Amino acid sequence: MPIFTQKLPLTEILEQVESAASPVTCRATDYSFGWEVKAHAHTKHQLAYAVHGVLGVRTEMGYWVIPPSRALWMPAGTVHAVRCIGEVHMRSLFVRQDAAPGLMDTCCVVGVSTLLRELIRAAADVTHPYTADSRDGRLMRLILDELHALPVLPLHLPMPTDPRALRICQALEQQPDDPSTLADWAERLTVDVKTIQRLFAAQTGMTFGRWRQQARLLRALELIASGTKIIDVAMALGYESPGAFATMFRKQFGLAPSQFFGVSELN
Repeated sequence: MPIFTQKLPLTEILEQVESAASPVTCRATDYSFGWEVKAHAHTKHQLAYAVHGVLGVRTEMGYWVIPPSRALWMPAGTVHAVRCIGEVHMRSLFVRQDAAPGLMDTCCVVGVSTLLRELIRAAADVTHPYTADSRDGRLMRLILDELHALPVLPLHLPMPTDPRALRICQALEQQPDDPSTLADWAERLTVDVKTIQRLFAAQTGMTFGRWRQQARLLRALELIASGTKIIDVAMALGYESPGAFATMFRKQFGLAPSQFFGVSELN
């Protein structure tokens, strides 16, 4: 559900980190189950990475779910709110804007390689400021190199701005197993089916069916991370069977639901 009604001023909730002159800094923060961070922004680019637990991040452009082995890249100035799904051990990289020309200029979920994961772990122990020709400086330069090679992953749920399409999306977020067809929604909203199709294509880049499937898959990640059994996840999201859900999940993510969270954690 959208939480932004206007642009918010830049807020420094991590002043100690963001005021540092270093090109790259890392902050380690552990959050309890269900912890929420209110809408804020940073003057530096941020790579938000949970080494344990799952992050739900909402911006004006939509909603992202970030499981372990993935991270969310957010350009400087992005207003965002964070929700912790389960207990979360978060490691955030903050990158000074002038230190990384050519990096992504939009929010996106990216894959975290084994190398980058270990670099992030090491970066959390770096003392600031560091010199460019030191071991710490070389470590941070390697992180910048890795950031340029991050693979983008499909874990984003774009939100429309048109109130008619937004009403549909908000309802499906609240009740992802809703089987209503486009014709059903057109009747409720007293609009033509083709109007809804055009709105979804223009404002989300997806068809109605594709958007609903994405909403269900991201909700599935949240439920699995919270310990819900696969069979219960499938039923809660409106799939006919766990097998049908697993097939769709594997088609989207390349892994079975039970394998998706089978990754190493940082201590």
